[in-house]
Amino acid sequence: MASLIPCPHCGLRPKEEFSIRGDAAPVRPRPDAPFDAWDAYVHLRDNVRGVMHEHWQHVGGCRRWLVVERDTFTHAVHAVTDAADFTRAQGAPTGGGGASAASGTRTGKGRAKR
Repeated sequence: MASLIPCPHCGLRPKEEFSIRGDAAPVRPRPDAPFDAWDAYVHLRDNVRGVMHEHWQHVGGCRRWLVVERDTFTHAVHAVTDAADFTRAQGAPTGGGGASAASGTRTGKGRAKR
């Protein structure tokens, strides 16, 4: 029996159509946050045995980012939410303007403007 994930946009789809990014819990620090905050964000992760929220992308379908609530021990999927809806429900901003680099602002081509 194949593992199926209920995409909110495409319906029930095989897990092979998805790519996993990882834990959806970490919140990106502000650009001017201290080094310790960035170090923890980049390097420290919990290795949860049980239910957690993960970022998945439906690469073989709608290409949307999703948050999958999944048990890492049994691999059972409990819930799937569009990542934008999940972020709004958490009270975090959903993007906009673009990220700031430490030495300047981002340009359209992804390079820092000096």
